[in-house]
Amino acid sequence: MAHDHKVLDALDAAKTQWYHFTAVVIAGMGFFTDAYDLFSISLVTKLLGRIYYFDPGSSTPGSLPPTVSAAVNGVAFCGTLAGQLFFGWLGDKMGRKKVYGITLMLMVICCLASGLSFGSNPKAVMATLCFFRFWLGFGIGGDYPLSATIMSEYANKRTRGAFIAAVFAMQGFGNLAGGVVAIVVSAAFKARFAAPAYRDDPAGSTVPEADYAWRVVLMFGAVPALLTYYWRMKMPETARYTALVARNAKKATSDMARVLNVELAEAAPEKAAPEELERRRDQYGLFSRQFAERHGLHLLGTTVCWFMLDVAFYSQNLFQKDIYAAVNWLPRADTMNALEEMFKISRAQTLVALCGTIPGYWFTVFFIDIVGRFAIQLAGFFFMTAFMLGLAVPYHHWTTPGNHAGFVIMYAFTFFFANFGPNSTTFIVPAEIFPARLRSTCHGISSAAGKSGAIVGAFGFLYAAQSTDPSKTDAGYPPGIGVRNSLFVLAGCNVIGFLFTFLVPESKGKSLEELSGENDDQEAAASTHMQQTAPTDSSE
Repeated sequence: MAHDHKVLDALDAAKTQWYHFTAVVIAGMGFFTDAYDLFSISLVTKLLGRIYYFDPGSSTPGSLPPTVSAAVNGVAFCGTLAGQLFFGWLGDKMGRKKVYGITLMLMVICCLASGLSFGSNPKAVMATLCFFRFWLGFGIGGDYPLSATIMSEYANKRTRGAFIAAVFAMQGFGNLAGGVVAIVVSAAFKARFAAPAYRDDPAGSTVPEADYAWRVVLMFGAVPALLTYYWRMKMPETARYTALVARNAKKATSDMARVLNVELAEAAPEKAAPEELERRRDQYGLFSRQFAERHGLHLLGTTVCWFMLDVAFYSQNLFQKDIYAAVNWLPRADTMNALEEMFKISRAQTLVALCGTIPGYWFTVFFIDIVGRFAIQLAGFFFMTAFMLGLAVPYHHWTTPGNHAGFVIMYAFTFFFANFGPNSTTFIVPAEIFPARLRSTCHGISSAAGKSGAIVGAFGFLYAAQSTDPSKTDAGYPPGIGVRNSLFVLAGCNVIGFLFTFLVPESKGKSLEELSGENDDQEAAASTHMQQTAPTDSSE
C-alpha cells in the first residue's frame, strides 16, 4: 500500500517528458478521427439529397426526407452514446489498454464500410450507411472515456489539464481536415466533370460521378486512425490502473520506467493482509450510498453540463450549412450544381473551424492550468449565452444584405467560447475527479449524457429551425420555430449549464487521488491496519 503511494507520487512529480507528447498524439489521433467522421457527414448530406432524392418536376434540388436526414445525421451519435457507456465500463473492468485498440479498429472498418454503402434503391443505400455509421459511432464512443482516462493517468498534476485538453483539441484539426478533404475532392470532381446549375438543367446538374465524391470523403477518415494503431498497441497500461485497481505496484513501476524517466526502486511483491483483502472487496461501487454521498453531486454536475453544452454545440455544428443559407452567405441551391454546392458548404465550415474552432481549443490548452477548469467553464457558458442572444435578438438585422459577415463573425465567436470553455472542460474534469476503479465508467456516463444532448440537437434542430411560414420550410418538414427562436432555446441551455457548473469541483494542481478521496481511503485503511497489528503490552 505504501508503495502504491510512491508510484503515484512519482507520477505526479514527474517532469514533462517526450512520452507525454507522444501519448497526446496517439490518443489525439483518435479524436482527430472522431471529429472528422462525426462532422464530415454534414458536408455531404446536401449532395446525398441531390443524388438519391432527385425529383424531375421540382424547382428545387432533391433533399433528404426529414426522417432520413435525421437518421443519417444522428445515428452515429446513438452509437457513440452506447459505446461511451459500454467501453467506459469495460475500461474499468479489463483495463484501459486491453480495449483501446478495439475502438480504433472498429472506427477504421466502419469508416471504410460507410463509403461502400451500396443498394438497389435510395432507401437501401441510406439504410446501409446508417448501419455502418451506428457502429462507427460505437467505436468513437469508446475513445472518449479511454483516451481521457489514459491521458489523465499518465500526466503529472501540474500540466494534466493541458495534456488532456490537447488530446481533445485534436477534434479541431479533425473538423478542419474534414472541410479541407471535402474542398479538395469536390473541386477535383468539379474541374473534371463540368455541370450546369440546377435551374438550367435539373438532371444534368448532378453528374453520375458525384456519387463517388461523398464516398471518398467518408472513407478518408480511416487513414489517420490506421496510422496510429500500432503505436496505440505499444502503450503500456497506465500505472494508476495497475497500482490502484489491479493492485500490482511492481508492474506499475516497471511499466512506468519503460516510457517515463522516473527514478523509483522496484518493490518486492507484498502479500496482502486478510484485513486488506476484505477492504478491497468492500470498496464502494457506483450505485452505493457512499458513492452518492462523495461524488453524486459531482456526477450530476458533469452530466448536466455536458448534456446542455452538446445540445447547443452540436445543433450549431451539424447544421451550420443551413444557418449560412438562412443569412444568404451561401447562394441559393438552384443557382449551383451538386459539386459546387458541396464545395461552398465545405469552404464555409473550414473557415469557421480555422477562425473559431481551433483557436478556442488551443486557448484552453495554454490557459487551463493557469486559470483553472471552473473559471473557463463558467466564462465559456456565459459568453456562449451572450453571443447567441447577440445573434437572436437582432436576427432580422443580421439577415439583411450587407450584415451577413457580421453574423458569421458572431457565430464563430460562439464556437470559440464553446471550445475555450465547456466543450473542453466537460471532457477534462470527469477524467480527474472520480476514483480510479470508476473513472472510466463515470467519464463514459458523463460523455453519454453529452451525446444524448447531441442527439436532441441533431434530431430536434432539424425541425425546430424550420421557418414558421409553411411555404418556406424545406421539403417534407412541418413549420418550426425558426432559426431565431431556436437560438433563444440554445441560449437557455447554456444558462442551465452555467448554473450546474457550481456542482463541479476545481481540479487544477491537485493529484487524482486527492480529488477522488483515494488518499483518504488508503490512509484510513493503513491506520486501521496498524492499530490492529500493533503489539499490546500484556504485563500487569
